[in-house]
Amino acid sequence: MPAQAADGAALKRSIADNCGVAAHRITGHKIIKHSIDARPKQPKIVLQLEVSIDEVPPLELPFTPQLNNVTNARHVVIAGAGPAGLFAALRLIELGYKPIILERGKDVRNRRRDLAAMNKEGVVNPESNYCFGEGGAGTYSDGKLYTRSTKRGDVKRILQLFHFFGAEENVLYEAHPHIGTNKLPQIITWMREQIIACGGEVLFGHKLTGIITDGDSVAGVKLADGSSISCQSLILATGHSARDIFTMLHHQGIAVESKPFALGVRIEHPQLLVDMAQYNCTIRDEHLPPASYSLVSQENGRGVFSFCMCPGGIIAPAATAPGEVVVNGWSPSKRNNPYANSGTVVSVGEADFAQYNFTGPLAAMHYQQMVEQQAYQAGGGNLVAPAQRMVDFTEGRLSATLPACSYLPGLRSSAIKDVLPPVVNAALIKAVVSFGRKMKGYFTNDAVLVATESRTSSPVRIPRDNDTLQHTQLKGLFPCAEGAGYAGGIVSAAIDGERCAEAAVKYSLI
Repeated sequence: MPAQAADGAALKRSIADNCGVAAHRITGHKIIKHSIDARPKQPKIVLQLEVSIDEVPPLELPFTPQLNNVTNARHVVIAGAGPAGLFAALRLIELGYKPIILERGKDVRNRRRDLAAMNKEGVVNPESNYCFGEGGAGTYSDGKLYTRSTKRGDVKRILQLFHFFGAEENVLYEAHPHIGTNKLPQIITWMREQIIACGGEVLFGHKLTGIITDGDSVAGVKLADGSSISCQSLILATGHSARDIFTMLHHQGIAVESKPFALGVRIEHPQLLVDMAQYNCTIRDEHLPPASYSLVSQENGRGVFSFCMCPGGIIAPAATAPGEVVVNGWSPSKRNNPYANSGTVVSVGEADFAQYNFTGPLAAMHYQQMVEQQAYQAGGGNLVAPAQRMVDFTEGRLSATLPACSYLPGLRSSAIKDVLPPVVNAALIKAVVSFGRKMKGYFTNDAVLVATESRTSSPVRIPRDNDTLQHTQLKGLFPCAEGAGYAGGIVSAAIDGERCAEAAVKYSLI
């Protein structure tokens, strides 16, 4: 039971009972995995433990990366200081190479001012926002560390590195580890300070505008201020929202490909309602965290699914340019806000883009941009988001009023069908009704749909060789992580960053 798991003495008795020994013989235990089973009427804490009986618990040395002084070492340029870029830099340092990180945005502290301007004034700085700046999109989207990308790399190592740089120990064993937007910026800062202390460089306000080539190889990069940096290897980790980078590559004749993605809304419920549904209770047990959910269905031949669920969370403006409305979600470490929100999105592909005469490598990007601009128009400006109560949405009725909502720029009662493409709207209507049958209390007019959730993944893939991780055309260019279409989330991006760092070193030795 949750109370037992939180009580040291009760937990020790439970361990002894399960091991068939007296409690005094239990000399220590280590949590390997911690999860919640909410299926029974009374939710249970499920623990996987390493137990010591009648012996001194083994001494476990803390994980410590082997970081070198690379001040005078050969350099690799990294475009982007998100998780992929930062972990690529740390891995390069371990391998004896000097990382030079180019970040178009600001450091985490100065970035906060631009986020405040978005929330309070509806003003977007195209170079510094929820997507661009130190730490990338994940820094102010709460640091969810859960991933299914176990085959791509060492997930445990990534979690150990986060712990080394200040994350709580529970990220090492929670089934769905989470750092929290209030804590992640400091961890990112410590990573940057370590990179610099080892001789690496982190250059803020340095926007990549072009790639210098020598035949079929990278020779350097061009920056917005007119300067350039010579390099043999470029790790391109600019994130899923760097439309100018996708356009630049296309104009330079460097291959990019349109990629399917998912599009929809962010749905917010009262957290109490989600707790009641998931924990079969009227008041959540104080030893249980705010409840979450994960829902999926097939509607009209399309996948519809919840995405980036934020218990006790806040909906945030995630636009990267004026004239568009994009929403995302985040939670503080305690997840103690009164609302729960989740992206709820529908898969879209080439046929959908073509219906609007968007074709070619940037078709998905232009389609995505079109919907975001429609959301801006429907909201009336200043990042006010179009919104509709859930039941009203399914019945085609404009909401007379809207519930209180965590989205600070504000909501405007609008018809979501006027924002989303008809095929997305139709699938979403069926899905929320279906989700209501799967999760008691989900389908309610106390829930509000806020448009538009459109940055679920990159609308572009930058093709690379599976073995060398280099671009299929340009030697020394390593398309990396979410922006290149090869990762989805902080941990998988960090893993891909490390892989690209290793590939860049291998390329330099040829």
